[in-house]
Amino acid sequence: MKVSGHIIDIYNRTIFTGSLVINNGKIESIEHHDNVPDQFILPGFIDAHIHIESSMVTPFEFARIALGHGTVATVSDPHEIANVCGKAGVDFMINNAKHAGMKFFFGAPSCVPATSFENAGATLDVDDVNNLLGKDDIWYLSEMMNWPGVLHDDPDVLMKINCALNHGKPVDGHAPGLKGIDARVYISKGISTDHECYTLEEAQNKLSFGMKIIIREGSAARNFEALHSLIGSNPDMVMFCSDDKHPDELLQGHINLLVKRSLLLGYDLFDVLKIACINPVLHYNLPVGTLKLGDPGDFIVINNTKDWNVTQTYINGEIKCENSKSLLKPYKSEVINKFACAEIKPDSLSFPNNQSSIPVIKAIDGALVTEKMWVAPKVSGDMNVADTDRDILKICVINRYKDSKPSVGFINNFGLKDCAIASTVAHDSHNIIVVGDNDELMCQAINLLIKSKGGLSAVSTTMEKHIPLPIGGLMSDKTVE
Repeated sequence: MKVSGHIIDIYNRTIFTGSLVINNGKIESIEHHDNVPDQFILPGFIDAHIHIESSMVTPFEFARIALGHGTVATVSDPHEIANVCGKAGVDFMINNAKHAGMKFFFGAPSCVPATSFENAGATLDVDDVNNLLGKDDIWYLSEMMNWPGVLHDDPDVLMKINCALNHGKPVDGHAPGLKGIDARVYISKGISTDHECYTLEEAQNKLSFGMKIIIREGSAARNFEALHSLIGSNPDMVMFCSDDKHPDELLQGHINLLVKRSLLLGYDLFDVLKIACINPVLHYNLPVGTLKLGDPGDFIVINNTKDWNVTQTYINGEIKCENSKSLLKPYKSEVINKFACAEIKPDSLSFPNNQSSIPVIKAIDGALVTEKMWVAPKVSGDMNVADTDRDILKICVINRYKDSKPSVGFINNFGLKDCAIASTVAHDSHNIIVVGDNDELMCQAINLLIKSKGGLSAVSTTMEKHIPLPIGGLMSDKTVE
């Protein structure tokens, strides 16, 4: 097979006319010649850190859309499904991805459970993590979010890191806000990346200690605006990721949008493409083609370097997507889950009045961090209740893995009135979390999710809406659309 056009050679920072000759899935030769179609050939894009579960669809469905945006591979952390289903959840992701045509590179989740303050569905201890890291289809130790454990030499944390290093596999980091001596110590333990930097100062500090920075622009957290100057100053030490990509935004684009955005800001074409296409391959030692002789035939064809419309996507020399239309054969996913709680009644969400002031979570729009405030409660009878005049609503967590008393508190800045919203997409343990101003409506939203064994719900006095997510309470068995 031969594919011709203007070939973008990122390594040599040049564009020339010619053809790729593909044989047995690999680039057999690269020919230089004129008279080529008016199209450009380049390596495909790689998302350097993503939780596929957060797209609320399976790896197969994710690939069906992402291939059309020029994505050929992802570095995927199955942390969410592992916190629900343990090793079986990791196996599910790997097996589902085998049908997807795209290259998924999964890590061994390092923090299952993520915290001791909540019940998760599973535990992955040091032996479990080491066994996963010994597999050929596990490529790295997923984000080590327990940075306090790293700094305080928690033996289990350090053993998990050393397991990865002993297997010759990199360790991903997760340490928002960490700087100075603490960052240096954290990095010195063998942790090589961080996608959680939210200020340029923090990113530059971590870079100074040799850590690679993954610029994140996802659906929930967006750091591109703060960090994009690193594209010009440190192109060898930077990668792009989305971390999470909700289905509506996945339909609009993926890493290709960050490439276009970077170029519009005036950054060098070859620097941007090195970040989007090459750096993840080098850092994680991925078997993904980058247009070198003998490489797998992983590449994309675009109309031009202004519009960046992807016309074809190739994986191992096979065309998987043409003009944004997936060529994948339909695949029906199995369903895996863990759900073992009974429906509840409104009185289980009550909060007795026994103090003059109560702690309230203050949500901050557009931020992952929250603040704490103390307020005098609104009292009805002998119970503390929501107060919509001050936008103080009730928030509850219900253990989905066994019957137990709900945890009840209060939250500010949601702005809801006469309604409730609930979700089993609730990082990191993915229990049921609900916010509302009315115990009856909150109970209704919760029970919708219990009946369907996971999903998203919203109810008011006049209507209810419900999206089931039967796979782990995280993913749908339906299409992205």
